[in-house]
Amino acid sequence: MPELAEVEYFRKRWDPGLGRRVTEVRLPRATRPTRGLTAAKLHAALEGRRLRASFAAAKQMAFRFEGGIWLGIHLGMTGRTECVGAEGTPPHEALSLLMSGGRRLVFADPRQFGRVRLWMGPGEPDWWSAIAPAVLSDAFTEEAVAEFLRRRARSPIKAVLLMQERFPGVGNWMADEVLWRAGFHPRAKAGAFGPVSVRRLHATLREVCADALRVIGKDWSDPPDGWLFNHRWEDGGVCPRTRAPLRRAEVGGRTACWSPARQRLGAERR
Repeated sequence: MPELAEVEYFRKRWDPGLGRRVTEVRLPRATRPTRGLTAAKLHAALEGRRLRASFAAAKQMAFRFEGGIWLGIHLGMTGRTECVGAEGTPPHEALSLLMSGGRRLVFADPRQFGRVRLWMGPGEPDWWSAIAPAVLSDAFTEEAVAEFLRRRARSPIKAVLLMQERFPGVGNWMADEVLWRAGFHPRAKAGAFGPVSVRRLHATLREVCADALRVIGKDWSDPPDGWLFNHRWEDGGVCPRTRAPLRRAEVGGRTACWSPARQRLGAERR
């Protein structure tokens, strides 16, 4: 599933539509992502409206149009956004908006696990305002992380880092990257983290999020080989720091990858 940086990248794919008006809405077929919406309903809401702003938060993106109209997109497992010519019809198209100037903004979703939402009204949609404070925001403090770990004391830290109510946008590969850089075993219990380790975890979460946005979120560049990212996907990988073998196993219901040579149980107790 796309994570923080991937969502930011796909948000920017619709940048050519900023400042332009919607002239046509196309829903090629009934799909799960657009359930509850029709082309007529979307066209009535969006026709003639300029796209004013776009946002990415956690694993969601939102596009704000004139008149307090919001269009929300959750990419799901395989969703993507594209900007094509007026006549373009990418495979698996679920929704497209033809904009003045002749560009078409497309949301495609092969496996149909994504979601499109429409909001009309004052303020922000509840599905947007309910997203937890970003890891890179001032509201994401060491104290907030420590309190959350205490409330999930018996859970493995890998599973806790995937909880969107505190770590929005952090998914499987990012959680592995954080724990590998910080030197914590994915099976370490959240309640075992001492003050020094909480500080290190907090700092590394912010570091990984910033790096991911800078590299992947900017233009889908490949991460440098010094990240765990490039070595974690298949059995037989080698730690880029120790050159020792990596291990892969299920932790908290998700596949985790770590370096036994540098991620030892007990390191979190400081």
